[in-house]
Amino acid sequence: MAESRTPEQVVARAARATDLARLDAAVSDCFACPRLVRWREEVARTRRAAFRDQEYWGRPVPGFGTADPRIAILGLAPAAHGGNRTGRIFTGDRSGDVLFAALHRAGLANQPTSVAADDGLALRDLRIFSAVRCAPPDNKPTPEERDTCAPWLHREVTLIRPTLRVVVALGAFAWAAWWPVLRQVYGQRPPSPRPAFGHGAHWSGADAPDVLGCYHVSQQNTFTGRLTPEMLDDVFGQAKQLAEVD
Repeated sequence: MAESRTPEQVVARAARATDLARLDAAVSDCFACPRLVRWREEVARTRRAAFRDQEYWGRPVPGFGTADPRIAILGLAPAAHGGNRTGRIFTGDRSGDVLFAALHRAGLANQPTSVAADDGLALRDLRIFSAVRCAPPDNKPTPEERDTCAPWLHREVTLIRPTLRVVVALGAFAWAAWWPVLRQVYGQRPPSPRPAFGHGAHWSGADAPDVLGCYHVSQQNTFTGRLTPEMLDDVFGQAKQLAEVD
């Protein structure tokens, strides 16, 4: 399979993906952002001491979940020693521990843990993906990297559009990344001014998914109590209600 090494190639290859399997394969072969490529590969070579005996994925991380979800979770980017190590979004790090425990409580995941790509985890009525598909240094993609990666997000939403009813945006970065999707996928002008992000924020528009804001499941939020399990339960409960998921 050809690799994507320029923004123009990302646009072309994303447009050619006719299903999620082809899209996931194309995402995994993206080399369009030199800084992100250098970082993800350096992390995979040097490794964290706790994982020094493991083979890191060290590539862009595709979405994960069902092909016909009613709910989607949009994150920022893979973690350097989480998804960048395991090859599955939110897998193998503390953020994933919190997220999948909440999804299991909500009946959207078959188990409360996510430690490896082959651990048997399955999602129900749900797909998870990120605005930027490579682990960025300091968890901070540049605007140029965000825009280069956007066609992967736009195509993924296009492919699940027939069933998608609700998007949960984890953090302000994901919240901001959603509005261009309205124009590119749904042909709608994004709201102006943009709705302010906040935990529990809710935007609803015609002929597009409802959008719910949720503080990111980062250790900075979960360890300090800014984001509690009860707050996550409330968001996913609301998402299920809006999406009409039992």
